[in-house]
Amino acid sequence: MNTMKTFMLMAAMTALFMVAGEAMGGRQGMTIALMLAIGLNFFAYWNSDKMALAMNHAREVSVSEAPDLHALVANLAARAGLPKPRVYVVDDPTPNAFATGRNPEHAAVAVTTGILQVLDRYELEGVIAHELGHIKNRDILIGSIAAVMAGAISSLASMAQWAMLFGGGRGNDEEGSNPLVMVVMMIVAPLAATLIQLAISRGREYMADATGAAICGHPQSLASALNKLATYNAQRPMNINPASAQMYIVNPLSGGSIASLFSTHPPMEERIRRLMAM
Repeated sequence: MNTMKTFMLMAAMTALFMVAGEAMGGRQGMTIALMLAIGLNFFAYWNSDKMALAMNHAREVSVSEAPDLHALVANLAARAGLPKPRVYVVDDPTPNAFATGRNPEHAAVAVTTGILQVLDRYELEGVIAHELGHIKNRDILIGSIAAVMAGAISSLASMAQWAMLFGGGRGNDEEGSNPLVMVVMMIVAPLAATLIQLAISRGREYMADATGAAICGHPQSLASALNKLATYNAQRPMNINPASAQMYIVNPLSGGSIASLFSTHPPMEERIRRLMAM
């Protein structure tokens, strides 16, 4: 199922690239955009984890640097029947976490420095178990590719702005770009990329919550952690690329950001209610 979702995501993002390319440069622009999308899809599949970690300024930590964190990850991975993922830390005081990688054998779990200070051991177990749930359900590739592709589409929209400034919208023949269409694409393309992320991400969070609760064995601890994380992120949003927001366990762009209007995360109250009902 998730393999099919991944291919559908790639196809949808590729279609967006082609439409945007056609708007910017006619058939030639669409052809260039198609070639770019194919190359980006291939690159994202093999390098989505590296891109996601770099995008979020995550650094890998050794066992000697974070022995307790490594032990916790190793213990939960063994319970889940998974290979131990690589462990990363993001230097950010706002507590949050995410997982990335194309499959369980090439997975990584990243936590912020803030989460190590805010949560107790059982709450942190719940969060790590949630991220392992994403790995176990094999849906982290979808999120990683979505983050890379959405970021690229946003960049394409910025390129359209420069094309307008330097006369890219004044083609004289029918193959040239249409200025009005380019303006629409500058607005619609990033929005469409966000909506695609919305369509695939919310259900994944509910599933990862349930899987994580089963892995750690105490759903109330995960519920408590989610409540704390939501509060902290609302008060002090993280300074990250909006394209990677859907990777995190709670929305890192709360606190009045316009991105919160298109949150890739389901309502926190419902997530907590479902966990407590377990």
